[in-house]
Amino acid sequence: MASITKRSTNEGEIYYTVRVRLKGYPLQTASFERLTDARKWAASTESAIREGRHFKTAEAKKHTVAEMIDRYLSTAGLTKIQDGHTGLHLRRWRDEIGYMLLSDVTADTLTQIKDKLHNETTRNGQNRSSTTVLRYMASLSKAFNTAVKSWGWLEDSPMRNIEKPKAAKGRVRFLDDDERDRLTKACKESANPLLYPAFILALSTGMRQAETMNLYWGKAPANPPKETAWGVVHLEQSCIILHQTKNKEKRRIPLVGLALQQLKELGKVRRIDSALVFPSHKDPHKPIDLKKPWLKALSTAEIENFHWHDIRHTTASYLAMNGASLAEIAEILGHKTLQMVQRYSHLSDSHVSNVLASMNAKILGGA
Repeated sequence: MASITKRSTNEGEIYYTVRVRLKGYPLQTASFERLTDARKWAASTESAIREGRHFKTAEAKKHTVAEMIDRYLSTAGLTKIQDGHTGLHLRRWRDEIGYMLLSDVTADTLTQIKDKLHNETTRNGQNRSSTTVLRYMASLSKAFNTAVKSWGWLEDSPMRNIEKPKAAKGRVRFLDDDERDRLTKACKESANPLLYPAFILALSTGMRQAETMNLYWGKAPANPPKETAWGVVHLEQSCIILHQTKNKEKRRIPLVGLALQQLKELGKVRRIDSALVFPSHKDPHKPIDLKKPWLKALSTAEIENFHWHDIRHTTASYLAMNGASLAEIAEILGHKTLQMVQRYSHLSDSHVSNVLASMNAKILGGA
């Protein structure tokens, strides 16, 4: 029940003290200058306590955004790769609004920071993309949802009411036939003997760079890397088993053609002091860094605006142009959904046309 007591200060000013006491709950008190405000607070507080809302709001007044982010980062179990993304995003939010109490964070506040992130100029001289801003928002949303569902610090996430930017279309840069021939030649002639087989393997399989560089011969290492993708080459089975991937699912990749041939040749001259397929010259227990020979090969081949990850786009594009379905491309590349491979759909238009023509000819007959 609520009780209201009329009091006065030493200067004679009148105020009202409210006490709300419900069995099984801590005493709640507040003071107001007007009796009507005291009555409204008493009624709303008593109602909130009975409905289980009051103390969630009280918790939001005890914790700052910085406390929420720090606790989330310390308990979420992020890998080094994830911390490089989610951690980076959350630390930026902490710099911007870490001082704020959770109860004071509004959709308007978050929208202002969202717009600020989008309008900032990045290292490449351009504004941050909508996709990147969306990732910053997704990282903060995860922290807020955890504070709501797991810790009871909030009744609801303020991210729920924010209009999210539309993700930009995925970048598709792939090598045309002439570019592929020039780059293949430059890699083959590189002073680094591991560049060419690594390039051929990446082009043949569509594996990510981390997946390619962290391959081991024959069997899993005694202490496999915990913070990045890795896999094992099985020459006798003509395949690669990726034990750890970006989406945390094991994947089997067939080895065929030139890629299989290159790995067999590499296996004949492999280093005996390392189980890695592409070991570093300086430390055989770490994968090689091919950045310098790769950039030189690109320069020699006169290839512009092309990154190592674009080899993966090239593989996917070739698959699409050679009749692979989006589902098949997703399976080969290791995507959980078709959304990530929709960017290649226009490259398979001729294949789709051929499939429709074949069906029409068989079912409906010729024109």
